[in-house]
Amino acid sequence: MTTPIADSKKRVCIVGAGASGMAAAYALSKHPEKYQVTVFDKEDNPGGMATSIDIDSEKFGAPYINDGVQGCSPAFANTIRMFRMLGYEPTQVGMQISFGKDKDFWSNVFPTELTTQFQKDIVKFGTALKIIKKLEVVFALIPVHVMLRIFRFSKDFGEKMVYPLVALFFGTGNQTPYISSAILVGFYPLHFNIHTDYYGPQERVFMDSSMRLFEYSKKSLLASIPTMYAFPKLHDVYQAWMTNILTSGSVNFKLQHTVTRVVTRESKQAGVVHIEYRTSKGSNDTIHTDVFDELILAVDADSALRLLGQQASWMERRVLGSVKYLHDVTITHNDIEYMKKHYEVTYNPAYNASLPPEAPAQEQDEAKEAFSFAEKHFRPLYYTKQYPEDKTKIEMSFDLTHYQPQFRGEKPEGPINLKGTSNREHEVDDIGEGQAGVSARTGRDAEGTAEPPLNAHVFQTIFLDRDGSQHLWTWDEIPEDKRVYEKWWKQQSHRWQHYARVVPFMMFINGKHHTHFAGAWSVLNMHELAVTSGFAAAYRLGADFPFKGDSDCERLFKLYLGLSHGVRLRREDRQGTLG
Repeated sequence: MTTPIADSKKRVCIVGAGASGMAAAYALSKHPEKYQVTVFDKEDNPGGMATSIDIDSEKFGAPYINDGVQGCSPAFANTIRMFRMLGYEPTQVGMQISFGKDKDFWSNVFPTELTTQFQKDIVKFGTALKIIKKLEVVFALIPVHVMLRIFRFSKDFGEKMVYPLVALFFGTGNQTPYISSAILVGFYPLHFNIHTDYYGPQERVFMDSSMRLFEYSKKSLLASIPTMYAFPKLHDVYQAWMTNILTSGSVNFKLQHTVTRVVTRESKQAGVVHIEYRTSKGSNDTIHTDVFDELILAVDADSALRLLGQQASWMERRVLGSVKYLHDVTITHNDIEYMKKHYEVTYNPAYNASLPPEAPAQEQDEAKEAFSFAEKHFRPLYYTKQYPEDKTKIEMSFDLTHYQPQFRGEKPEGPINLKGTSNREHEVDDIGEGQAGVSARTGRDAEGTAEPPLNAHVFQTIFLDRDGSQHLWTWDEIPEDKRVYEKWWKQQSHRWQHYARVVPFMMFINGKHHTHFAGAWSVLNMHELAVTSGFAAAYRLGADFPFKGDSDCERLFKLYLGLSHGVRLRREDRQGTLG
């Protein structure tokens, strides 16, 4: 009797169709002769946190917003290349930030009185970063609030400048005082030496230098206006991603299906991994079962632990159980009065830093140039405010109209020329067809670009840490008629314990019991790390790295593979471009 072709393939179950699950499915789909893959997700669309929602284009000047994930650094090579291969192009945007309010206001757009007040602390902070970089293994276990005391920084400097900056860029929210000080070396390349022979001595990094989100300035703490990317319409990106994966014929998506538990990972009959699942919506509560050879849990850590249940090993319970999650709520709204009350939304020359007459002429000229630029072009994307009752805790907001390109008339697939491209990072030859969309333009900004007026802007305000900070929230000040959408979500805490109890031990649970774990939570909450983690899980199962030959993409992949899986590249890859 001839064995069916499907029976000769390795059957892989992927739980979760977010960035990590989609990346794993994509890599495996490139080998249809080797794998038969089933992707489960409880939602009716892929994407996880990367979602889009429709809004009133007549009222707000655009037909949709990206709701959960906004954009990325230009260094996020795997994300950018993946999107471009699908025919979607991120849009460059200047990352202007408005920190604090009134006398506590500062920005990366122009120098303010607050940066003058903390000038000595800012200079000393640069020295502290160099010391942290040299002693990174030690400072990985020291929380930020302790580090600030070690270097004798003023309490106000930590609360008004360090905490808001780190919380914004690394998504650490109200846990910022308790995160690992090593994260601060994001100002610099963040090295984490783990003396192995995977890629050579002294070349291990916890976070590659190209992942740096911002640069230190001894004058203003945050240097200049970084160039960031705003994502195209994420709903369409992930639909195109799923369509691309399906063309292999070896992947099946079971959307609106919830995996309820992993029954066993040790069976010798019909398959190693047995799972149970049911439909996510409707009245059908029938439990179904299926069998697989390998399991990729591309879900958050506590969901993975819940699915494993009694099947979880002692080490899995220890590592996954050490990931702490916080519950936040994002309110998308159109309340300009709320924004003006709690943030500095427009340029106010009263906050300009006053330079002494003896200041060098170049310094004075640079300040005047910055003031002139701010007067004409101050349009923050990000805002932070501190609660007066507890200045270690903050609230964050986005101006989506300033941030997302569709409000300036860009199409959902982004500024991409499908007939030909040139001089773009992470260039690809096999560019796909993006979804055509229509633009909606209302008003004009200072540069003549289509953009709605300020009172028609769409904002998002994130109220952080329900369990520890809800008593401070001012969310009841946003009236119902100004609210567009409300979304509860959870994110990992980047406490120092995460880098002591989780990150170093991922390699001891990945690949054990026919199970791999994928998700940004394994290191740091970034879309790029989610994508890379999915590629790494597929690679461990024998798939190729999809972007072999692209050094920018390979760099983080190699680092993640060594850090979270504790393995070297396969021999043929070490001899080639991945080596």
